[in-house]
Amino acid sequence: MIEIIIAIVVFLLLILIVIWGHFIRSNQTKVAPVENLRDETNVRLYHEHKAEIEKDYQEGGIDDENYHYLLSELEKALLQDIEQNSAEEQQFQKNKTLTTKPLSLLWPVFISLFVFAFSFGFYLKSDGYEQLNAPEVVASKQGQQSLDKEQQLKVQIQALKTKIEQNPEDANTWYEFGQTLVGAGDFDNAIKAFDRVIEIEGEQADILGAKAQANYYRNDQQIDENVQALIDRALALDPAEPSTNILLGMHNFMNQNYQHAIDYWQRVVDSGRKTVNIGALKEAIAEAKNRLSLTGITPTNATKGDKNADSEQGPQLALNVSLSDEISEMLSQGEDKVVFVYAVPTNGTRMPVAAVKIKASDLPTTVILNNARAMSPQASLSSVEAVHIYAVVSKTGGVGIKSGDFKAEIKNIKVSTTAPLELVVNTIVP
Repeated sequence: MIEIIIAIVVFLLLILIVIWGHFIRSNQTKVAPVENLRDETNVRLYHEHKAEIEKDYQEGGIDDENYHYLLSELEKALLQDIEQNSAEEQQFQKNKTLTTKPLSLLWPVFISLFVFAFSFGFYLKSDGYEQLNAPEVVASKQGQQSLDKEQQLKVQIQALKTKIEQNPEDANTWYEFGQTLVGAGDFDNAIKAFDRVIEIEGEQADILGAKAQANYYRNDQQIDENVQALIDRALALDPAEPSTNILLGMHNFMNQNYQHAIDYWQRVVDSGRKTVNIGALKEAIAEAKNRLSLTGITPTNATKGDKNADSEQGPQLALNVSLSDEISEMLSQGEDKVVFVYAVPTNGTRMPVAAVKIKASDLPTTVILNNARAMSPQASLSSVEAVHIYAVVSKTGGVGIKSGDFKAEIKNIKVSTTAPLELVVNTIVP
């Protein structure tokens, strides 16, 4: 009988620890996940494997072709790990913003009293606990830990499906579901999951980047028209979007376009995003520069200072962007809208050579379009002679000109123009 009482007391103490521990943690600042530790481990393993490959090459164990192939595959694996960790960290940051109010002290007090009353009543009715479920719980946990990676993915996918069934409008769960399906290689359903996120939240750069990534891998790591369209839309919303730029950098690296890879990765480094392991990206940039140097080409240092210098030396289009009185009054009655200001070549290509994303509440303001506003190193103001310029107040927050949007446009502007241009949003798109 003494053993039963001791077991009951220990059981109650454990429950109280869980209740009050949850209450204390819920009223404290969340601690960010240790993504950097995983990235640092990946980088360390990368250098170890690289040293082994170089050793085999120097000893004549592998030929030159296999040496470069193995290094490329090793680099690809490292970058995929970085991208996956980045996507998981982005999802953590999104969930982190959905904080709740601190829990009331009444909650743990009430639960504690209920546990005591229930336990005492059950003890009197059953004349003691003869069977405890702890062994079964421990066995269940050990069983889950013994699952291999594929089985763990299946369990995670099923759990996310259950959450979605309970709340079909939870965009965060849909996004996590898509990322998990990408990890499982189910790219078709991952794309459907990202489409569902877009239906709920509208087009956002990170979601479009994730969808582009899924399409890219489904397409055997080739950038076709569909993938390129997603990339263009993501970069139009956020030219420094990490997932998209890392993907483009990895694609160019695999195709030995090392300078382009450096440019894309450097853009993410310069953006200073906290969701990306900058140290790991710098390692990748250093490796790309090393590969480029072996070809006899001197890498271009794409640092913040260099970018600013390039933009100052290249074309500078100054735009005074404002709203007409009528449009301003209409917008004042609703929530703040996204405004896209961009320039496209006059030759019919719709890919912007410079773009800026601002808010309607920022207007009137002066916007500078230059090479620093380009969405890719290959398409900038310096690469064209004349452009059409647009300012679009998006009704839905997505890129492009759609019915119900407000716009302003000026046509056939030479990029050598130095006088400020007036861009007044005064038209409703039919």
